[in-house]
Amino acid sequence: MVENLERLIGSVQKGDLSRREFIHRAIVLTGSLVAATTLADAVAPTAGHAILVDPNDAALASSDIKFNSVDGVTISGYLSRPKGDGKFPAVVVIHENRGLNDHIRDVARRLARTGYVAIAPDLLSRQGGTASFTSDSAVTEGIRNLDEETSTKDFAGAVNYLKGQSFVQANKIGLTGFCWGGGNVLLFATRNKDIAASVVFYGRNPKNIDDIQNIAGPVMGLYGGEDKGITSAVPNLEAAMKQYGKSFEYKIYPGAPHAFHNDMNPERYRAEAAQDAWSRTLDFFKKQLQS
Repeated sequence: MVENLERLIGSVQKGDLSRREFIHRAIVLTGSLVAATTLADAVAPTAGHAILVDPNDAALASSDIKFNSVDGVTISGYLSRPKGDGKFPAVVVIHENRGLNDHIRDVARRLARTGYVAIAPDLLSRQGGTASFTSDSAVTEGIRNLDEETSTKDFAGAVNYLKGQSFVQANKIGLTGFCWGGGNVLLFATRNKDIAASVVFYGRNPKNIDDIQNIAGPVMGLYGGEDKGITSAVPNLEAAMKQYGKSFEYKIYPGAPHAFHNDMNPERYRAEAAQDAWSRTLDFFKKQLQS
């Protein structure tokens, strides 16, 4: 039984098992719901609760903001930037289908710590904002109700907001996003010439792959090898990029699932892949936006 429990614990800590499935299997081994639940609490991956950059980091100016979409509607968002004088390159961070949550805010601060003005628009603002939803499933449903044209307007509003700030290098604006947001990186990059560089984390290709011809800057894609529905389409994206003379590089991480970078999701997070992907992201943006 001890050996089986050790394997079970290893599986949940690697994210191969959900908490619910772990408890179900642990009950079989221990014969006790109380013991199984206690064990689940004891071995839960701490990465699932990680805030890597303090929201009150003294080196940063971080706060919730509001800006206007291109049609005049007020959109909420989160901005983090280095304190101090001067102009900095900027990155727009597009959230997953979980909305503008603590993880995305933390990603914005991580970018700010490395010298960027990072803005994360809440693309659920027209529905009351992410915080107005009562569950993750409700947020996901709200994301499903979004349409491309409206989201593109709100994204463009975020870019215009950045361009209007005295601390932003207006010709050095990058874009990154995750999951649903990763797919929108490619969508938005095809519709906005101000984007100088884009990083896609496990996002779908544009519905019309030929829209790739409208992308202005280089693109990097980061994908999980087990995320078959997404990764299987990467060759089509690569072919389109080559056809239209666009700069594209990508990395597929064997064994990594969808959302492997999200260190607040212990079921999906893969530390080695996530850390490498983030290092590549920073190197890519440094080359494209800071040189």
